[in-house]
Amino acid sequence: MSSIDVAYNVLGAGPPLYMVHGIGSRKTTWQTLTEILSTDFTCVSYDLRGHGESPVPPVPYSLDELVEDMELLRKRLGHERIHVVGHSLGGQVGPAYARKHPECVETVVLLSTAAGRNAEESDKVKDVVNMMRKKGVTPLLKTLMNRWFTDEFIANSPDKVETRLKEVVETPEEVFLSVFDIYASTEMLPWLPELECFCLVMTGELDAGCNPFLNKLIADAIPNAELVILENLKHSILIEGPEKVLPPLRDFLVRHI
Repeated sequence: MSSIDVAYNVLGAGPPLYMVHGIGSRKTTWQTLTEILSTDFTCVSYDLRGHGESPVPPVPYSLDELVEDMELLRKRLGHERIHVVGHSLGGQVGPAYARKHPECVETVVLLSTAAGRNAEESDKVKDVVNMMRKKGVTPLLKTLMNRWFTDEFIANSPDKVETRLKEVVETPEEVFLSVFDIYASTEMLPWLPELECFCLVMTGELDAGCNPFLNKLIADAIPNAELVILENLKHSILIEGPEKVLPPLRDFLVRHI
């Protein structure tokens, strides 16, 4: 297993906050939040391996490799202890990083992620990946769009929806499927009680795959966790509802500086 130097942006001053995006996304997904959070934090957003401006090593990728990419970035930037916020797949990378490198982590924020799926829920996620392997990612864009955004947002913000789908299409298909495999197969619930840091768990009320029930399981499993459910949002809370994400996120982070 070898770490890679990922592409990153740094904005602001204060304690370092590392921001980990989800499947087929980009570091730019954090832009709206970093504009505000950078007054209190050094915001470090980066492209996961295979995504955006980062190198594209051969697949398959593992959760451990994604963790060690972030560790290499932390060392590269010279930060001793960091806050971590991750969305979706990034919400698995963050706690996995805190488990492996507890001495380096102040807090972890898990946004729109999943643990504790039952067999049926787990099969549904794996079925989506298998369907994409057979048919390709592009034919399933509408399915993804409807999982990620509310009907109202799709109707009122077609440009933002289109930008997100364009990111998916521009991610190498083998990379998209490999990180989707990580997201589908990772089960955090058995080891979440090992986390020593304070955590914030947040998801959209209408997120079918990362629903409030599963996020309550996550929050209950972590010794020091808070749970926030955001009304009228599906999965892409950073794109559709950054103004709803920001207040509880900033409040949590500032309390733990």
